[in-house]
Amino acid sequence: MTPETPQWVSCPTCQTRFVMDETETPPFCCERCQLVDLGRWLDEEHGLPHEGDPGDVPVEYRNEE
Repeated sequence: MTPETPQWVSCPTCQTRFVMDETETPPFCCERCQLVDLGRWLDEEHGLPHEGDPGDVPVEYRNEE
């Protein structure tokens, strides 16, 4: 049986290359990068695209009664 080759990946936050099996916070290289990414989601720097249903009015344009 052949030993598996380590899977090298790049951290999505800092682009550091690391072996996936050697981190406790995949797909990040460390807990710091994981928390930086979480902060970006919470600050809404990242988001999922959503077109809404036809006829939906964006929240910022709705009249508050």
